[in-house]
Amino acid sequence: MQFIFDPRQLLHDPELYFRRGAFIPHPEQPQRAILVRDALLAAGHTMEAPRDHGLAPIKAVHDDGYVDFFMTAWPDWVTATGTTVPAVPNYHTDRRNWRVPKGVIGKLGYYSTDTSCPVVEGTAEAIYWSAQTAIEAAERVRSGAADHIYALCRPPGHHAVQDASWGFCFFNNAAVAAHHLLGRFQKVAVLDVDTHAGNGTQDIFYRRGDVVYVSIHTDPSDYTPFFMGYADETGEGAGAGATHNLVLPVGAGVDDILASYDAALDIIRASGAQALVLSLGVDMAKDDPLSLVGMTTEGFRIGAARVAGLGLPTVLVQEGGYLGPSLSDNVVAFLGAFEDARRA
Repeated sequence: MQFIFDPRQLLHDPELYFRRGAFIPHPEQPQRAILVRDALLAAGHTMEAPRDHGLAPIKAVHDDGYVDFFMTAWPDWVTATGTTVPAVPNYHTDRRNWRVPKGVIGKLGYYSTDTSCPVVEGTAEAIYWSAQTAIEAAERVRSGAADHIYALCRPPGHHAVQDASWGFCFFNNAAVAAHHLLGRFQKVAVLDVDTHAGNGTQDIFYRRGDVVYVSIHTDPSDYTPFFMGYADETGEGAGAGATHNLVLPVGAGVDDILASYDAALDIIRASGAQALVLSLGVDMAKDDPLSLVGMTTEGFRIGAARVAGLGLPTVLVQEGGYLGPSLSDNVVAFLGAFEDARRA
């Protein structure tokens, strides 16, 4: 399979993450993308670089001020604080009821929901080129140049809401790709198979009817993202009925997960979607350090073949999947099975 990647995505390299009252090594490391890239090349997949599509496709789903802030946050932080320590917010607010402050310290809190997205020197370039990778893949599908293509996006994106970072995510690559596909297709489906609910993607499309959002994920009642991703959240206004959260219990095994794949695919078929964005998290793997369920490499192969069976033009966008033993094996298995099923 052809895949898109830019090495500038490796420049975001946070060392630590404040979680549960302590600093721990940050799970979202550049090595994630390096391992996957090298494994895909070794397996015979072909890599190409994205073109620069600018900020407009990103701003089509994200708040202008939010996007502009993260493009200059690092130099603004250094100037304001006189330090080069990572920029981590220590103020947070309800963005809908308060004003956007003037200074970088206040803005960092305004445009962030948690401490998982520290800004470092290379953050702006990394998140920009992660988004460009998704846009390039979507543009190739939108133009008809590709029927399916994989965007090796890193940092990931599906937790980023319209105007705030969240859960390692700055720009919502899958949402940007889905909106871009609407330039050709009248209705697009987003299928999210990451072990965490894609609350950002849900939030962005919750009141829209042109994008159907279906997510398979672990119960968020005591698990990231905590505040969204429940089965009774189904959309509002024009988006009523277009959001579907298929919630897995902690400890779910391969059979449970694949049954949810089948249910998700039935929803997408019934929706009339003409194209698909797959938020491909492989952190459901039983050996992933953030997983509470038990997916296997063979399970990923089976799931991939079933998704391919939809026959829809598809952009596959990398989300989670952390430094567990099977990370690169699972991505290679998924993409290989998807490609084989399409050729069959």
